[in-house]
Amino acid sequence: MRNRLGWGMRKAPPKITPSYLENAALHYLERFAASSASVRRVLMRKVDRALEHWGGERSEAAAQVDATMAKLARLGYLDDSAYAATKARALNRQGRPVRVIRAALATKGVDGDTTAAALDGLTQELAEPDLAAAIRFARKRRLGPFRKADAAADPRKELAAMARAGFDLDTARRVLAAADEEAAEALATP
Repeated sequence: MRNRLGWGMRKAPPKITPSYLENAALHYLERFAASSASVRRVLMRKVDRALEHWGGERSEAAAQVDATMAKLARLGYLDDSAYAATKARALNRQGRPVRVIRAALATKGVDGDTTAAALDGLTQELAEPDLAAAIRFARKRRLGPFRKADAAADPRKELAAMARAGFDLDTARRVLAAADEEAAEALATP
């Protein structure tokens, strides 16, 4: 909509109904992998915006959101354990340590037990997930054994980059001390 001066105005939000909430949640889940808490936040923002415009009780709308969340979980669209496991593997492949993965999952609203189970699954796949992530990080940033042959090395700066990424000192030193790329890759293989 536009006002008479041509500036954009927000369209009135739709009224909160169970079908609207379900469609909004499904549309969000089509586009993003999400935890239950993330979907709840999205739906509650829609509820707040609609209540601001149309009025009504937040507790009634929250009950509708709860019913929608229960239905989506029952249908298998919301599964925090599968989400946490997938997110943990993806972050580890990106070169993120376990500490950062735990924080990222907490930010997304995944509870501690589900996070611990996802990290246990990651540990079963990889003997040392932090070491594997550190090797990926060093390769991506061209640190230590992955540095170009003609590049000048400053071990303190490389160690600082690893520390800022969340790796512990021992893991960072092990990766940076590797003689070459093959030796670094051999660290992660049991």
